[in-house]
Amino acid sequence: MLLAIDTTTRFSGIALYDAGGLRMEQLWETGDNHTVELVPYIARACEAQGLVPAGLQAVAAALGPGSFTGVRVGLSVAKGIALALRIPVLGVSSLDATAYAHRRDPLPVCALVSAGRSRWCVGFYDTVGGRWNRRGDYVLADAGHLAGLLERPTLVCGELSVELRAALKASAGDRAILASEASAVRRAGFLAELAWGRLERGERDDPASLAPIYLQSV
Repeated sequence: MLLAIDTTTRFSGIALYDAGGLRMEQLWETGDNHTVELVPYIARACEAQGLVPAGLQAVAAALGPGSFTGVRVGLSVAKGIALALRIPVLGVSSLDATAYAHRRDPLPVCALVSAGRSRWCVGFYDTVGGRWNRRGDYVLADAGHLAGLLERPTLVCGELSVELRAALKASAGDRAILASEASAVRRAGFLAELAWGRLERGERDDPASLAPIYLQSV
């Protein structure tokens, strides 16, 4: 069983995943309480599945970009569990996990994670030659900059506030195809699925060097 942890922003989640697929998933909105809330959520999830620590095969964490403190809390807990149980730890980009839910959509995908102060971390994804890949580097953008980055009709998913939805509709028009409120949400289950794929391919990350992804203003 793999435990996935996502504390990228105030929207947090955990998931349990194995060879049979997703076993459980919990999503919740927190303030700045990641440190207080995360471990009890993990304990309750494992208890509900009748899972003891020795039953974990690996642990995965969202690496960001996102909240400086939030990302570090999740990654620290994941590393601690991995070291204590001597199991693999795997890091997955929060934007990759957000976009992955929409990989079957025929449109290119723009994934968003809140960066605070009316800014968003942005990643673009597309299927080229039958392969789903990120296109270009992650960027940090406000609503106006983001609208300008949408050069063609694109499915926009992730943390779409009411204000951002209105701004994109007004400035990007038909170039911004906004995911519905429920389907836009970043889910720990997709983070777990990406990490499980890496685990099956024999991939591992070094706990000592695994670090959060942060974006700087330019």
